Amino acid sequence: MTSVTGAMAADQCGGASWYGPGFHGKKTASGERFNENAMTAAHKTLPLGTVVKVTNQRTGKSIKVTINDRGPFVKGRIIDLSKAAAARLGTKNSGVGKVCVAKL
Repeated sequence: MTSVTGAMAADQCGGASWYGPGFHGKKTASGERFNENAMTAAHKTLPLGTVVKVTNQRTGKSIKVTINDRGPFVKGRIIDLSKAAAARLGTKNSGVGKVCVAKL
């Protein structure tokens, strides 16, 4: 597992969880309302508005999401995907997946 703090110069790999119910409609760190059906994610350090490519390490499938919130706050997790993003990536049903994140 590779972890880079601050601005990412390379891929960052680790756990990806998802969130949606209970947060839908609430304000994100960017000030916009969270939409569990949008292709967005939370990251601890990347600038808000950054677009990243998230790749499922198990399947090789990739998606693009925009960072609009802060988190996750669970050890070993590097990104919290919206419900829609997790579904499209194929990690929603398992709850957590191993991914790599690359800044675009």
